[in-house]
Amino acid sequence: MLVLSRRTNESIIVNGNITITVLEIRGDHIRIGIDAPREISVHREEIHAELARANKAATGSRAADVARLPRPGV
Repeated sequence: MLVLSRRTNESIIVNGNITITVLEIRGDHIRIGIDAPREISVHREEIHAELARANKAATGSRAADVARLPRPGV
């Protein structure tokens, strides 16, 4: 893991096209701004974990569930 120190209004560039800027530091909280291309998704860690769980649950179809799906043209 790369560890960097930044002050308010200082930035970090990732991969040449993602800018992470420290917007505010207040106590043990920090506000950051992330400027990234639209095709790159940016989520908080807990949101990312929830999306991964939901995607995994959505792919867990059972044969009985698939058999109940309507068939085209029937």
